[in-house]
Amino acid sequence: MLADHTVDQGAEEALVELKSVVQQFVRTVMPREAAGKWDQDNHYPRDVIERLASLGVMGLTVPEEYGGSGRNIRATLMVIEELSKRSLAVAIPYIMASCYAGMTVAECATEEQKKRWLPDIAEGKTLFAYGWTEPEIGGDLASVKTTIVRDGDSLIINGSKRFCTGADFSDFIYVLGRSDADAPKYKNLSTVVVPTTATGVEITPIETMGLKGTHTADVTFDNVRVPLGNLMGGVEAWNRGWELITGVGLDIEKLEVAAMSLGIAEAAYADALEYSAQRQQFGVAIERHQSIAHLLADMQVGLYASRLVLEDAGRLADAQVRSGVETSMAKLFTTETAKKIVLDAQTVMGAYGYAKDFDCERYVRDILAMPIIGGSSAIQRNNIHKWSRPRK
Repeated sequence: MLADHTVDQGAEEALVELKSVVQQFVRTVMPREAAGKWDQDNHYPRDVIERLASLGVMGLTVPEEYGGSGRNIRATLMVIEELSKRSLAVAIPYIMASCYAGMTVAECATEEQKKRWLPDIAEGKTLFAYGWTEPEIGGDLASVKTTIVRDGDSLIINGSKRFCTGADFSDFIYVLGRSDADAPKYKNLSTVVVPTTATGVEITPIETMGLKGTHTADVTFDNVRVPLGNLMGGVEAWNRGWELITGVGLDIEKLEVAAMSLGIAEAAYADALEYSAQRQQFGVAIERHQSIAHLLADMQVGLYASRLVLEDAGRLADAQVRSGVETSMAKLFTTETAKKIVLDAQTVMGAYGYAKDFDCERYVRDILAMPIIGGSSAIQRNNIHKWSRPRK
């Protein structure tokens, strides 16, 4: 049975209005010059995140009874896209608040944990970093070696995590670890919320080509002790960590990356289009040359198709339909298409697209990460093929 795609006109109008508010915020609080400076200095603009929180957008994944505005995935993706047009130094921390924190707690936590964490998350006061991948563990997350051991009313965490984005400015790290040495794979994992200030937590920055201002890091846990109450989902969720990280939230994580990619690609196309109208060679604007015109046309097609795919997957996610195949297709198609669009924009701009004085150079560095993070393109292809086959 096909999903119901009936349009709620009131919801659509609210989405358009919110989009206008976010765009105004980007223009006034996130000017191009500031975004370039954040990138150059690898600076996390905390003050901008605080001002963004005042719009109420951190609560788009938080139920109203906990201080949010109710779960609205399409609106969340729209905010991610609009912020990404200007700077991932703001877009990614927004994801860390609304999705890593808000959506995770709303989907996975006990009632006590929701009351404890969600009000602050909705106000933008709490950010989560994901502590999932490890030095030797990437796509095969169920093989993590970090351990979580229960000791009375405490949990003791030992191990290390790699590419833990935003760990240095987050309040908590959401850690996936092995909680049972004897249980079978997928039945031996739990998740725990670890304060970044806890004794035994060591954060070591990793320098990257792009994604500046978001700071990825290695994190080690040396006999880190946290209360049992920080076990996500409570004691009933012991050894059920795999269920928690592979639910609807994982589908939406793929869409978050797709939305970032679409935002970057839209910005790159807009800059290339403006440049092509102004730059003259052989007596005419270069947009008049067929080779450039065709590049720009193909970029438009890619943006149009990516938006359709992302919006369709977003509607399924809003309906809380398990849509692993559709979200994997959206992530794969949008990130790979966006990468081509950005590289084509650089081609249109020629040497200027390679110069640090132009934003296109940043778009290129940032877009190259998109087919990798949130599950690589190879992983998405595996998922699409595996999950589409009839179950025997």
